[in-house]
Amino acid sequence: MNSGESEYRIARFRERLAREDVAELGVRVEVRGAAILLTGTLPTADRRDEILRLAGTELAGIPVHADLLVARTDPPDRPEELS
Repeated sequence: MNSGESEYRIARFRERLAREDVAELGVRVEVRGAAILLTGTLPTADRRDEILRLAGTELAGIPVHADLLVARTDPPDRPEELS
């Protein structure tokens, strides 16, 4: 795969993250040598899995490394104690 094709596919992936049903603007897509690094915080594990699935489809053949965190959105299991 040539670099022009890779750049096109990366730009298309970024665009899909911004406008489709995924709409995750908090995910950063960085080119690191011949690989792609995805970083950011997502609201749910399902959303993270969807982003990784989309990356696998859009960026097939390009190594993708992900550092995607899931924000904990569960209510606390006990009252907070203030000192």
